[in-house]
Amino acid sequence: MAPGEERGAGARGRRVGPPPAERRRASWTRTFVRALPALLIGVGAVYDLLTPSVHTAAPFFTAAPLVAAPLYSRRGTLLTGLVALVVVVVVHVFLGIALEAESVTEEITVGTVAFLAVVINNLVRRSSERLASVREIAEAAQRAVLPQPPGRIGGFEIAARYEAAQRGAFIGGDLYAVQDTPHGVRLVVGDVRGKGMGAVSAVAVVIGAFREAAEQEAALETIAQRLERALERDVGRRLGPEAEEGFTTAVLAELPHGDGIVRLLHRGHPPPFVLHADGTLHTLEPRVAALPLGLGDLEPLPVQAEERPFPAGATLLLHTDGLSEARDADGVFYDPGARLAGRVFRGPEQLLQTLVGEVRRHTGGALGDDMALLAVRRPGAAARERA
Repeated sequence: MAPGEERGAGARGRRVGPPPAERRRASWTRTFVRALPALLIGVGAVYDLLTPSVHTAAPFFTAAPLVAAPLYSRRGTLLTGLVALVVVVVVHVFLGIALEAESVTEEITVGTVAFLAVVINNLVRRSSERLASVREIAEAAQRAVLPQPPGRIGGFEIAARYEAAQRGAFIGGDLYAVQDTPHGVRLVVGDVRGKGMGAVSAVAVVIGAFREAAEQEAALETIAQRLERALERDVGRRLGPEAEEGFTTAVLAELPHGDGIVRLLHRGHPPPFVLHADGTLHTLEPRVAALPLGLGDLEPLPVQAEERPFPAGATLLLHTDGLSEARDADGVFYDPGARLAGRVFRGPEQLLQTLVGEVRRHTGGALGDDMALLAVRRPGAAARERA
């Protein structure tokens, strides 16, 4: 692909991941499981009414509160147990066997299991609260190393968004940073391999090394080398699989003051976009593919930065694969190149707000991966205020 050539909708229609039928089955399964306690009570009542009294439906009535315990709230679990017990008593009264020994034993059994279900529900809730607390700490830590940048840096308009995936118990390792330096405004967007606090720690290492190197180094190539060494030191302190498999995809960018260009250094990361003031969209594909940071020893030649036009009024959009790999219920990718082409936005903030809204609608509100977005506009050209 030639430099500056606009990527078409070739990614449109790609299908990966779970097939549509499997996703629909998963949705029906969740609905069925939520309704299962009520179904068990109903089946138990019908069974008791239609079979001789020597047969018992106690397993259905006892199973209902036990199924409800991990799924419902404490109140829901308690109500399920009470309903099961009341239905048992009513059925026995209707059949005229409420005072028989077997019936009393069944009623006591259902009541006991209902009480135990409430106890189980309390234990599950406490465990969930601890897990939520751990996740909140991880989110707070990530927000601490990924602060929201100012709206204007070095004369450029800036906007950044971090959207955490709704699914999954851990925080991802997406990152971004902006630094105004004597060499121009420098940026990085990346994605650390892994999840949880280990990924957050690696994010802190990458951003810390970037901020220091961005001020000191004259070229993007040497900044990338500094990040590489910092990641090597961080991985060397880890144990287990992370010590062997740690790497970070990233795009480094430099916006010289007063020049209508952007310098880019790609390290195995999705390419950025440039959206011009008239709506023309260019995908900044690298001329030479490169491996992620952390795998530099496997590169046969040093990775070189590339220069691309970045005129007044244009907006540079850097992103992680949470944007380009967001899928709908049919497994179709969201294609930012096809969606953004021909559109004009008032500024970077409106661009990111629109993207986040469209991605959430495309995925049905549940992202499959975290998504980091960084948009930078070079002021100087009026743009139509439409999107």
